[in-house]
Amino acid sequence: MTERVILEPGMSAPEFALLDQDGTERKLSDFRGKKVVIFFYPQAMTPACTKEACEFQESSAPLAAAGYEVLGISRDQVDKLRQFADRDSLEYPLLSDPDTAVHRAYGTFGEKNSYGRIVEGVIRSTFVVDEQGKIEHALYNIRATGHVARVVKMLGV
Repeated sequence: MTERVILEPGMSAPEFALLDQDGTERKLSDFRGKKVVIFFYPQAMTPACTKEACEFQESSAPLAAAGYEVLGISRDQVDKLRQFADRDSLEYPLLSDPDTAVHRAYGTFGEKNSYGRIVEGVIRSTFVVDEQGKIEHALYNIRATGHVARVVKMLGV
């Protein structure tokens, strides 16, 4: 088992280039000059992930008004992300990281406790990246329910 990376405020956010639900390549560097909220979630169209994604959608207008872009990242394939976006009216980019390279760079894939068992998988996490590409907030191992409200409040939106 490789050692898990833990990102902290002030560190540079790892660069990435991933396909979104439309098959368009999105790079973190494309968002330079903007603030970005990146959330990593285990699987599209599951109850907790749907709740979290929909809460980010409901908060996307106030976040955008405050200068934040929202990006969701999972291991799902592009076609499943398209179905997820269509089904739940998600308008922000959902990015596909099937090989978990970006998950691992952000420390969001590794050992976790799932119902009392230690398993390897996605660790639900959210990052806020500033205009220069630096980590402002790194929130690991969060719960889907109530998390978006906490992020919005933390950002003063």
